Amino acid sequence: MLTVLDHLPDALLDLDAHQLYDRLSGPTLIHLSGRRDPALFVSVLLHGNEVTGWQAIQRLLSRYTQRELPRSLSLFIGNVQAASQGQRRLDGQPDYNRIWGPGSTPEHAMAQAVIQQMQQRGVFASIDIHNNTGTNPHYACVNHLDAPSLHLAGLFGRTVLYFTKPEGVQSMAFGHFCPAVTLECGKPDHPHGTQHAYEFLEACLHLSGIPQRPVLSQDIDLFHSVAIVKIPDQVSFSFGDAETLQSNGGSQAHICFPPDLDHLNFQEIPPHTRIGWTNNGFHLDVQNEQGQDVADRFFYAQDGEIRTAVPLMPGMLTLNSRIIRQDCLCYLMERYPWVS
Repeated sequence: MLTVLDHLPDALLDLDAHQLYDRLSGPTLIHLSGRRDPALFVSVLLHGNEVTGWQAIQRLLSRYTQRELPRSLSLFIGNVQAASQGQRRLDGQPDYNRIWGPGSTPEHAMAQAVIQQMQQRGVFASIDIHNNTGTNPHYACVNHLDAPSLHLAGLFGRTVLYFTKPEGVQSMAFGHFCPAVTLECGKPDHPHGTQHAYEFLEACLHLSGIPQRPVLSQDIDLFHSVAIVKIPDQVSFSFGDAETLQSNGGSQAHICFPPDLDHLNFQEIPPHTRIGWTNNGFHLDVQNEQGQDVADRFFYAQDGEIRTAVPLMPGMLTLNSRIIRQDCLCYLMERYPWVS
């Protein structure tokens, strides 16, 4: 499934994300030489509807068409087939940001080929660029708490999220052999997300090294993802209010959320905050990092309302029903108790 190139195909930078499938036909790894080695690894379009990474690469590489890159760059362009249809992934495809661990699909084998090639070549740092579908601030994610990864994340912004679930993500795999971060750059139609990602990539290309010293706790706001919230397949949901529960197949939805639910992202909300309404008890699936059911720890249902049981901070809440079904409703986060 993998095409490997040592040059940019002609006029590739002129193409929008939805046009790449016509030129590349599948996942592509492109090695570009620069003044310094090893290369900076950048992955884009692991989710086909998250186009900010590709737009940032277009802006970055357009600056270097007639001059040498400050550092070698290895660019992985992921799910161009889904990008051609503006979808996170197509039906029948695995999630391209869940294939970087053990698995038996052709996509897992392709990801292992990328990992093996980059381990052999050496990697300065790994950057995976994503978007959100809900209202979120820009933030960086790490899967390993090594100092270089935290320094790299802090270069993007103060807000840093540490998570170990879900497994199989690109940054987790690369974090075993180089500093690795995931950038969350807001919604894909926001130009400042592209600008932020571009400026970060430009800065990384000019780094001679990444500090090894510990990151000071006052320099970043570090959060830990402690649980993932999903809606079971058999549970219907809608967005509205208690009085105007939207119908689903002629009957009321099991759960209804406020139409501005995603405005709670990265807000530290107190106990007993209402986040929705339920017609027939409680139907959210909440699992911690060990895969245990912890719904009762975080939420309760009372008088037809779903409320928070403890102080918590949600992240990546979305109003996109397809994304909720393909991935999750949100993650729950807590401040990470760390000592620098």
